[in-house]
Amino acid sequence: MPLKLIVVGKLKNRNLAELCAEYAKRLSHHGGIEIVELKDALSPEAEGLKILDAVKNFKGAVYAMGEEGESISSRGLSKILEADLLRGGSAFIIGGAYGLSGAVKSRANKVLSMSAMTFTHEFARAILLEQLYRAKTISAGTGYHH
Repeated sequence: MPLKLIVVGKLKNRNLAELCAEYAKRLSHHGGIEIVELKDALSPEAEGLKILDAVKNFKGAVYAMGEEGESISSRGLSKILEADLLRGGSAFIIGGAYGLSGAVKSRANKVLSMSAMTFTHEFARAILLEQLYRAKTISAGTGYHH
């Protein structure tokens, strides 16, 4: 699948889980998304090993999500997704409570930021799924993004 989301930690908040499921369902109309949920570990380094294993065979571009990363617009994300389709797709990584290890950030093609603020992994997942859906609708020319 050309669009992949790798996340550390389960969705415990039922409302956020429903919201994430809704955006994943919406994305199914635009090529779909594979969501890989990894179990929390005791350190970013241990989680990093699991994340690196999850992307080891991924042929497309890998983006680590972090507050120190580059900010992009929804239209910019749309252009990234379109360009990445030609190279095997896009994978986005959201770390756990202690962030991402240096090894994961080094493996990523780019570190992206959703905000200078820090979000829980649950909120980050919901926000990113909405933005991925928005980016896909921009490419498709639907009326979702105004």
